Amino acid sequence: MLNVDQAEARAGALIDAARKAGADAADVLYVGEASLGIQVRLGELEDVGRSEGEEIGLRLFIGTRSASVSSSDLSADALAALVERAVAMAREAPEDPHAGLAPEELLFRGDLLPLESDDGADPSPAELKQRALAMEAAARGVAGVTNSEGAGVSAGRSVFALATSHGFCRGYHSSHYSAGVSVVGGEGGAMQRDHASHNARHFADLDGPETLGRLAGERTVKRLNPGKLASGVMPIVFDPRIGGGLVGHLVSAMSGPAIARRTSFLLGREGEQILPEGLSVIDDPHRIRGLRSRPFDGEGVATARRALVDNGRLADWLLNSASARQLGLAPNGHATRGVGGAPGVGATNVHLTAGTQSPSELIADIGLGLYVTEMIGQGINPVTGDYSRGASGFIIRNGELAEPVAEITVAGNLLDMYRTLSAADDLEHRRAVNVPTLRVEGMTVAGA
Repeated sequence: MLNVDQAEARAGALIDAARKAGADAADVLYVGEASLGIQVRLGELEDVGRSEGEEIGLRLFIGTRSASVSSSDLSADALAALVERAVAMAREAPEDPHAGLAPEELLFRGDLLPLESDDGADPSPAELKQRALAMEAAARGVAGVTNSEGAGVSAGRSVFALATSHGFCRGYHSSHYSAGVSVVGGEGGAMQRDHASHNARHFADLDGPETLGRLAGERTVKRLNPGKLASGVMPIVFDPRIGGGLVGHLVSAMSGPAIARRTSFLLGREGEQILPEGLSVIDDPHRIRGLRSRPFDGEGVATARRALVDNGRLADWLLNSASARQLGLAPNGHATRGVGGAPGVGATNVHLTAGTQSPSELIADIGLGLYVTEMIGQGINPVTGDYSRGASGFIIRNGELAEPVAEITVAGNLLDMYRTLSAADDLEHRRAVNVPTLRVEGMTVAGA
């Protein structure tokens, strides 16, 4: 795997080669990744995996025709063939009036921000194994846990470099760590499972193994002997580890390409009140140690903190250059990129602002409702916003969490759900999409 300076040099050289071969414009992306993962189960080492790889992708333009090619072979001969193949493909490609590089004036300039995305740590396999064993032991030590699906800890590092024929050539590196454990409680047909996990940029920021293990065990035991919930219309409360999905569906519907194709339930709602006043959805690519922090996007456009929903009103789309041209707008730092194909769009570190009530106050007036801790299936219609998914969690009875419940379905329409959304005050920045405990009124539950 190349370091950042080497990756920038390789990407810049490939740009020069593409221009000499007849390309009017081009961009090159280098991605290198190395990772180490340890898996244990029932107190024994189950698997050790180490991987290292690198790829380089070239996208070039001849007029409004374009082609994208990639290679994991970075030798001079392979890259020369890559350029030759890309030029030949572009000459045969259809014209696309919206294709092209990002505007030069919007590209990232200046020094990289101190995002602390790489801690420089290099934990040994023995250290990762010991952490995984301790995590699983803590989970299995919770009374009522009867089996384990295993525990794992991984560590990795990546290098990202992007060059364009505008003269842009920048890169950065990052570290990433994860830990997780899943256990089973009960016996036979009454078995239940749950898990706990954490991801971080710095190894020192990972939750302790005993903390994660106990949490996984306690979650599992609480789910034993689930009851039934009668069908009806009632408030639904989403645990923070599940509620991020609601915001994720909202952010996905803000995709510039989806708006341009007219395939989003948010189409035509720019500036509308889609959340209650006081709630905002923030995209912050500059969060220190954020899981998706980045100084520039997949086309080199400078990133910035943005309110996607501002005080309840839809404020922005997620735009790359192609979708921005289709919509008559400017790209805004949300392009995503793999080494193959054209850029897509995506958000970075997203959070929904917190409310003022504690989670217990949020549910205090609910006579009968559902507190959801797990969702199953992908029953979302991105065009209409219709929402129907399997769920499990706990009955809310007279303002208190009561017995567990499973094998139910919750349904509604996302626009209606967003309009009645209320948030607790327990926001924590632990994931790529972070939300506090959320409450939605009037959802349909199909239970017993």
